[in-house]
Amino acid sequence: MIEINNESAIDVDETVLQRLTDLNLAQLHVSPDAEVAIVLVDEGAMEALHVQWMDEPGPTDVLSFPMDELRPGTEDRPTAPGLLGDIVLCPQVAETQAQAAGHSLMDELILLTTHGLLHLLGFDHAEPEEEREMFGLQKELIAGFAASERRR
Repeated sequence: MIEINNESAIDVDETVLQRLTDLNLAQLHVSPDAEVAIVLVDEGAMEALHVQWMDEPGPTDVLSFPMDELRPGTEDRPTAPGLLGDIVLCPQVAETQAQAAGHSLMDELILLTTHGLLHLLGFDHAEPEEEREMFGLQKELIAGFAASERRR
């Protein structure tokens, strides 16, 4: 179950984030009954979370709060339902990054949501090898979603 709550001042197409997360969970063989919350917040709220949890100043683009430490499954053994956790996005920070990268806000939010979801599933990018694995998988998931959207 995916719950999306936009508390930010920026209008976002939540159905895109819903389809993205559904597809990503399916690709990673995680039960569709796993619970994920996606919350979009303004810069002030994001900065407060960033300081509280990461001890870093200023708002950031995405924060992930894993709950049950679920991991990706396999086709034969999908991950059981559970509480995956929360992904917190800041559309204002994402907008600035999207402009710098030369793509849309939605493209940036798709990237950040996928990135946040991988963190919920135990992926990290602290070490070069972990970063290669995580960013490779992230790129694959985003490409799969783009292809699926084109077929709609």
